[in-house]
Amino acid sequence: MKIDKKHNLRAVAHVLLLSLMAVTIIACQEIKEPSEYDKWEERNQTFVDSISDLTAGRVVVSAADADAMEVGTYYAIETSASTNYKLQYIYVKKLLANSEGLRPYYTDAAFVYYYGTNILGERFDGNFIGFTAIDKRTLDGHENLPTQFNTPSKFFVDSSIIAGWKTALQYMREGERWMVFIPYQSAYGKSGSSSILGYSMLCFDMIVDQVIRQ
Repeated sequence: MKIDKKHNLRAVAHVLLLSLMAVTIIACQEIKEPSEYDKWEERNQTFVDSISDLTAGRVVVSAADADAMEVGTYYAIETSASTNYKLQYIYVKKLLANSEGLRPYYTDAAFVYYYGTNILGERFDGNFIGFTAIDKRTLDGHENLPTQFNTPSKFFVDSSIIAGWKTALQYMREGERWMVFIPYQSAYGKSGSSSILGYSMLCFDMIVDQVIRQ
């Protein structure tokens, strides 16, 4: 019987091609393993909605409203990121109150302790170890306070800080501690910043240590 070498070579090449395709498919399947950041926009929006629901329609619109905020209760505050199409809000919960503390004006600066996390509770910035986005709903403002090893950071309210921070700082007083939840529209938007992904809602444990009048 005559052996067709060309046929055999084609058969071998076909087998090799099928093997390569199988390896490629397996590799693609491995690459497509679920990520903790899958459906990130959708998951962040769900988190925003859950916090918004906790406000039960309570909205802070003035300094007097901020002073009257009950410790441990959620409120919404309209931010400077508002548009003609839809108002934007940050969501806050006062953990410590101080009716006698100074409140920074837009032209002032403030020394602030802060701890920033995403909705997974992952830290992206901060100068002390505070509460995260996934900590229990009932938080004691006297826990997880800054220590002698921590140093507050100075921020100018009218600087290039995100809109959510500008808003929160102008309603807080010295000595107050708030949990502040900032949707992406009032944070780093759709594109994100550095390690912060686009569409990220940011959670901050914030303490205004000192207001500096300018």
